[in-house]
Formats: sequence, structure tokens, C-alpha cells
Amino acid sequence: MTSSKTPPPALNVDAVTPLLGGLSPETFMRRYWQKKPLLIRQAVPGVRPPIDRASLFALAAQDDVECRLIVKAPAPAPNKAKNTKAAPSGWRLQHGPLTRRQLPKLDQAGWTLLVQGLDLHVPAAYELLQRFRFVPDARLDDVMISYATDGGGVGPHYDSYDVFLLQVHGQRRWRIGPVKDASLQPDVPLKILSNFVPEQEWVLEPGDMLYLPPMWAHDGIAQGECMTCSVGFRVPEEAELAREVLLRLVEGLDGGDKPRLYQDPRQPATATPGQVPVALQAFAAAAVAKALKDPAALQSALGEVLTEPKPRVWFQAGEPLPDGVGVRLDPRTRMVYDDRCVFANGESWRAAGKDARYLRQLADRRQLDAAVVAQVSAALRELLDQWAEDGWLHPAP
Repeated sequence: MTSSKTPPPALNVDAVTPLLGGLSPETFMRRYWQKKPLLIRQAVPGVRPPIDRASLFALAAQDDVECRLIVKAPAPAPNKAKNTKAAPSGWRLQHGPLTRRQLPKLDQAGWTLLVQGLDLHVPAAYELLQRFRFVPDARLDDVMISYATDGGGVGPHYDSYDVFLLQVHGQRRWRIGPVKDASLQPDVPLKILSNFVPEQEWVLEPGDMLYLPPMWAHDGIAQGECMTCSVGFRVPEEAELAREVLLRLVEGLDGGDKPRLYQDPRQPATATPGQVPVALQAFAAAAVAKALKDPAALQSALGEVLTEPKPRVWFQAGEPLPDGVGVRLDPRTRMVYDDRCVFANGESWRAAGKDARYLRQLADRRQLDAAVVAQVSAALRELLDQWAEDGWLHPAP
């Protein structure tokens, strides 16, 4: 499902906005981003849930939707006769797809349904995500929605990514604090902190929002039925990013028409055949160093990694663009650029001149109007037609 509404105009990063509590994006990024939490009352006045409860439950039953059900079992009452304390509350985790029959009853307290990638399926969630594009798209991840009955939550925990927690229905009580002890509760299917010590506490009403940097512990408990939208941002981990970029870099290596082969015409007969020749070690080291010395290849590999669609994402095939129309990117399309190339959905293209300017505009605005499309080169028009056939973009008025 895609949005038919026009994306917002280019963001003025110096303009104050209620979304950030009367701060400009530039000020927010300088003072709070990756530094400290920020509570914003009425960040989105009059907000409504991007999806109603029944539609959310139906969405959770789809094969292409990532979701989880988390149920907190109430702790048993203490046994006074034996003067013992109640056993710790139990947790149950179940991954989707989840039919309505697999979900608990609405009057059962303490359960939560989490649906990832809501922006890929619900236009209103996609439009919500666009409000946060003062952060580079290379960091933008998705909108997750949490539906919870009274007392529902996922336990005190911390995340390795930045997140904006927007209350869209009902109330949720949040307690937060820095992580001083990262030890986790044993024998629990969730990463719940054993020794959570909150330092601040608030109840969020619809329209209120809480920003949390990575590694800030938090615990959100529903007060009655509630829905919370989490706008999350990817924080690449060094080793994982290096592995993905290097794998992509290796895939792109080409020895050419005359690949350079290892040669050892002076290799003497050896009495230690199990030993790796020093010359072969040097040849391998030189080959790796040569690949890593190409900054253009590394940048291309990074751009392709950053735009790789998630595993459950696929596109519905379309048709070439009709004449006289603009284009808009499909919500599933990831598109970024650097000084040399543009990247979309794990692929890359060299771009220069006017074509590069138009493609960068498409990445920044996620749309091109009909007047711009009419001016593109034949090569770029062919590329846009291919993207339309692949379902990466769609005609726009």
C-alpha cells in the first residue's frame, strides 16, 4: 500500500517546530542527538493512530509483516503458610505472523503486539516517518507500532539505536535512566535488565513524544489500552558494517580480461609441504590492500549496503511510465547518493550533470514533478521506466 499524498516540502533545518518542542532540527541535533533524552509535550497535536486496532491485528497475520507478541504473566500470590515470596513474573514471546485467534483477549492485561515496518504498509505511518528526515536517510530505519493492554510492556531494557517514542493513543508511563548495570534477567526470552534504576518518570498522553539516544534504559507500561509509535534509526555496528561492506566489495571485484595470477617460477622443492609459502602470503596481502585502496569501490559498496531492502520486503511489478507524469518513490525504496553515484535498493549507478541533479532531488524529496521528468535525458528516462516496471517508483500527478 502506498501513499497518494504529496510528500512534505524540503525541510528548513533552521525553522523551529512543535515536533521538537519548539527547537529547530539544527538545534535539536546539536544539543540532544546521541547525547541526552528529550521529553516533548504535544510534539504532534491532535495525533491519531496511523492504523486502527482491527486493521493492525489483520496486518499482523500477513506473511510479509514482521511482528511479535509479548505476554507478561502475572506473578503468583505469595504463599503465606510457608512465608515465601511470589515467584518472578514470567514472559512469553511469540513471533508472527499472528492470527487474531493467537492474540489474547482484549480484556486480558499485560500483553503487547509489536509490528515492525508499519511505514511500508500504512500510508499514514509513511507520512509520519517523513517528518524525521532532518536525520540522513542512511540512518532512518522504520516505524514500529506497539499496541498494549493495561499493564503491557516489554520490560526495562536498552536499545542500540536512536528512537522517538510518540504516543498516539491512550497513556503510557515511561521510566528512564542511564545503563549502569547491563546484566540481563536469566531464563527470559527478552533482553530485560536485571537491575534497572530509573532516574526520571513521565506519563505520555496522545501527541507527546520522548527521544532516547542509544544505551538509555527505559521501561514503558501501558495505563489502559494504548498505542505507541517508535521511529527508529539504524546505528551501524563497526564489525558488522565492515563485514557487509567487504562482502559487497568482494562481489564487485573483477580481474579484467587478463587477471593477475600468482606466479612462483622460483619455488624450490620443499621438505615442508604443509607450510604456506611466504610469497603467497605477500601476494594475498597485496591483493587485499589493492582492493581496499580504491575509495570509489568502498563508497559504492557502502551505498549498496545502506540501501539493501530488508529480508521481507518485495516489490510489485509495474509498467513503464506514461508521458506527462511525475514520479514518486515507493515507500519500500531506499535511495541515497554520494559525490559520484546514486544508490537504490542495493544497486548503484554513476551519475553526472543534470541527471545527477535530478536523481539527487528524487532521493531528497522522494518525488519529481512532471515538468522535471519531461526534461531528463533519454538514459535517465530509461532508468526511471525500469524502476517503474520493477515497482521501485510510481507515476505521480
